[in-house]
This record gives sequence, structure tokens and C-alpha cells, in this order.
Amino acid sequence: MPGGAIGNTIPAMENGVSLADRAVERTLAGRQSAYAEEVRRLIDAGIAVMQRAGGESPRVSDIVDEAGLSNQAFYRHFRGKDELLAAILDDGLRTLMEYLGHQMAKERRPDAQIRRWIEGIMAQATDAKAAEATRAVTMNSNRLNEEFAAETRRSQELMRSLLVQPLTAMGSPDVERDAQAIYQLVLASMHDHLWRRQRPSRADVAHLVGFCLAGVEKD
Repeated sequence: MPGGAIGNTIPAMENGVSLADRAVERTLAGRQSAYAEEVRRLIDAGIAVMQRAGGESPRVSDIVDEAGLSNQAFYRHFRGKDELLAAILDDGLRTLMEYLGHQMAKERRPDAQIRRWIEGIMAQATDAKAAEATRAVTMNSNRLNEEFAAETRRSQELMRSLLVQPLTAMGSPDVERDAQAIYQLVLASMHDHLWRRQRPSRADVAHLVGFCLAGVEKD
């Protein structure tokens, strides 16, 4: 073989990546897929356990049993229970963000887009299945908001950001404050209904929408 000893040969290359590196990438890709599935199972298990316990903080042992995984698998991904709960909260918010964006895209008028945003938030307390899942997570959210303050602020900013464009189109003179006011009022209303285990009526939601829009129009 040219070049002498095998140790001095150059690995085959394809598109600038050695075959050895490609083998490593394939191995890591396989692990990444398996680990992503484990995380998904742990998140779903955490929600299921909290729902059955009425929102009480779950035990790690109950979560791993529900997921059909081991403690080793749990701690491979999370430093502790609170980090999993924070991941559950973040996962739920991202799913809600996608839903709100989809609903708002159905409307052209900015006031109708804001109405869709408010209705989408309140649906978390109106729909029975969504309410149980949301209640289970929010009962643990206050403590998590302190421990994961940066992540919480980022989630809130993303939720409020959906209101920026329609508020601007409506001529709000202070978009950031209006978005913050609507966010706080609607989230507080939704949480209040969850805690009281009372579904908001259509009239409740319509009044909330009208109140928020009237506040923007009076600016």
C-alpha cells in the first residue's frame, strides 16, 4: 500500500467528511432518535401522573414507572424532577404557540386576530381534556417560574409577540404595554377558571374579548 504503514494512510473522504466521522455521525443520530423518544415518554408520563394526582407534584419513581423507563434513563436527560416539570411547561407553551399562530392566520383583520388569540388561551380552560392537562402543569408553575426565571420570561415574550403585529395594525400607541396588559388579563382569567374548575362560558370569553379590544381602541 502506498505510503507504508496502515497507520499513515488517509481515511477515505466524501464531501470533505471522513468515513470514520460519518460512522460516528450515524451512531450519534441513532442515539439522538432514541433519546428524543425517551424524553417524549417522560414528558407524557409526567403529565399523566399529575392529572391522576390532581396536579400534585409527582414523584420521579411514579414518572419512570408510567413511562416504562429506568431512573438511569430519567437522569440521563434531567437533573431532577423540577427540570422535567419545566420541560413539560415549555412543551405545552410551544404547542399552544403553534395553535394560536394557526388560528390567528385564519383572520385578516387585526381585531379578529386578537380575538382568536384570546379564545385560544381561554380554550385551555373551556375544553375538558385541555383543562385537566393545563391545570396539572400550572399548579406547579409558580415554583418553576422562580427556578427557571429566564426560560419563563422567554416563553412569556413569545406568547406576547403574537399580539404585536395586530396591535400595531390597530394603531396602538404603546404596543408593548398593550400586549402585556392583554397577556396578563387573559392568562389570569384562564388560570382563575382552572383553579375553580369552572369552564368559562361563551359569554365570559366574548366579554373578555370585547374588554381587551375596547382598551386598545381607547388608547
